[in-house]
Amino acid sequence: MGIVGSTIVKFLPLAPKFIVRWFAKRYFAGEDLNQALKAINKISSEGACFTIDVLGEEINSMDETEFFISEYEKVIELIVEHKLNSNISIKPSAFGLHLDFEIGLSNMVSVISKASDREIFVRLDMEDSSATQYTIDALTRLHDMGYNNVGIVFQGRLHRTMTDIQNVTEKLGNKCDIRICKGIYLEPENIAFTNHSKIVEETNSAIQLSIKNGAYAAIASHDDAVINFSLNEISKAGMGPGIEDPRPNSNPSRIGKGPGYEFQFLMGVRGDVRRKLSNEGHLTRVYLPYGARWYEYSMRRLRENPDVALHITKAVLFPWTNRR
Repeated sequence: MGIVGSTIVKFLPLAPKFIVRWFAKRYFAGEDLNQALKAINKISSEGACFTIDVLGEEINSMDETEFFISEYEKVIELIVEHKLNSNISIKPSAFGLHLDFEIGLSNMVSVISKASDREIFVRLDMEDSSATQYTIDALTRLHDMGYNNVGIVFQGRLHRTMTDIQNVTEKLGNKCDIRICKGIYLEPENIAFTNHSKIVEETNSAIQLSIKNGAYAAIASHDDAVINFSLNEISKAGMGPGIEDPRPNSNPSRIGKGPGYEFQFLMGVRGDVRRKLSNEGHLTRVYLPYGARWYEYSMRRLRENPDVALHITKAVLFPWTNRR
């Protein structure tokens, strides 16, 4: 599968931009907020809620942060104005955290404080391994500042993830909110697992530890093995649809959240599974990216993980296998 995906990625930069857009359009919600709102209204009818992401990351100068601060402020106002069941996801590098930690953190606070005032949750997206530690440091600093409406992402493929979950849950206690995913970034073998079955196994272990330690567990995987394992762990913990989170080390009162857990899906991916979980009563959330930088985002993601290209091609050529 890697060879086929790599071949597709090799030739995509030679394709006209409209061809790439045709491939990628089902996976992002448009180039502006109005288009994103239309996508939200359409998918809302399926019982899903959302986390909105403004496309773009890894800026080269602090001047570029102004766009993201302004755009996320507009997203927050949109959520309030239209009473959307949504939170937001932000990439720390888009706010300059990798250029200057203190200035970047201040930029993030300008958005997070507005979200907090409106009781909107903010997820710090996890980027590649170079960003892991400063993202964790930002999370703990934000909680120390009183911003408990902030959570983080951990990737099952990284060797350090189990230790990170243990440390963060001990630090934040029942205010800890973790999205667990396998991770899309291809990392070297000395810091990450590269075998698919091992990545699934470690992702499941991360979910298990998050639930055990009382964290809110946002399970972000399209993999049946991860979803089925998670359903079993949720049941073992006495959790489930319509049941108040029974864990003594958890926080049962989370605005806009499920009873200690939720399932998350990328826009355009495995809608059939998402709808099935929603119909069973589980809270499901769609990760909804939008923005003018969709081309750069799409090409970068494809370069980082060529197997994604194969899945996209399959979805385009055989759409009945992956209905939204």
